[in-house]
Amino acid sequence: MSFVKSLLSRRAFTALAGAAVIATAMPAPSFAADVTIPIIVKDTTSFYWQIVLAGARKAGKDLGVNVPELGAQAESDVNGQISILENAVAGKPAAIVISPTEFKALGKPIDEAAKSVPIIGIDSGADSKAFKSFLTTDNVQGGRIAADGLAAAIKGATGKEEGEVVILTNLPGVGSLEQRREGFLDQVKTKYPGLKVIADKYGDGQATTGLNMMTDLITANPNLVGIFASNLIMAQGVGQAIAENKLGDKIKVIGFDSDDKTVGFLKDGAIAGLVVQDPYRMGYDGVKTALAVSKGEKVEENVDTGANLVTKANMADPKIDALLNPKIK
Repeated sequence: MSFVKSLLSRRAFTALAGAAVIATAMPAPSFAADVTIPIIVKDTTSFYWQIVLAGARKAGKDLGVNVPELGAQAESDVNGQISILENAVAGKPAAIVISPTEFKALGKPIDEAAKSVPIIGIDSGADSKAFKSFLTTDNVQGGRIAADGLAAAIKGATGKEEGEVVILTNLPGVGSLEQRREGFLDQVKTKYPGLKVIADKYGDGQATTGLNMMTDLITANPNLVGIFASNLIMAQGVGQAIAENKLGDKIKVIGFDSDDKTVGFLKDGAIAGLVVQDPYRMGYDGVKTALAVSKGEKVEENVDTGANLVTKANMADPKIDALLNPKIK
């Protein structure tokens, strides 16, 4: 990754220098050198957020806007993201696009930021009503899709929608993850009474923790038939545990989001399905919406960017392939 110092005005760069991480950004046309719209993601190291940044970068190029790509190096670094937001506001940009790391903790900082700069939210919510627009997957529906996919995979393996299942959530208090969990649990309760949720656990933002949690669950629950890993990091860890123990035929896994590793697990059968969002669109349309708001244009308050269940059977479909293999450079 390279720094974006050349993209910012002297005043904006000085204000942003304290940000935890400034990720790569492509040069924007010189005629728009005075229009800056930072995008702040949860974790610049994650493939998912790199896709979001790629969409934002392309929007900046298409629209002639400077788009500094900002974020901490871990989704758990809540204070780091708050500092990045405060520094970005001090640079007096045209607008800011942000995906809050934690629902409650980012509420007041976003309220405060919105007094000076229009704020566009993407992916995850915050305890704030200050967003000019919010673009995200319907994560409750995403959780329902995951439950449907898990039930179908279990039925395909056992002939019935019955058995012990587990939900693993990456971190507590994250708006999007709590909504996925809510949707999954509600769908299981109302539509699949034969599925029994025997564990509902939280991790700490690390794939190795997901691996260790899954390994322990396998040992302690010999009748386990299904897992919902509600984000990419958890899916990586869970998929690895299933692959290492060669349990893909017995324990069905539905993950959320994708990268080369989880797609590999899908191909090999360690993962039965992935609920895939459209992070590229979130990044692109987030910047596009932020520019419109900065010009005083009317925008939609809430935009559903969609989700699809990907299985080995449909992963070659052109629409699905485009989601699995986004252009991030």
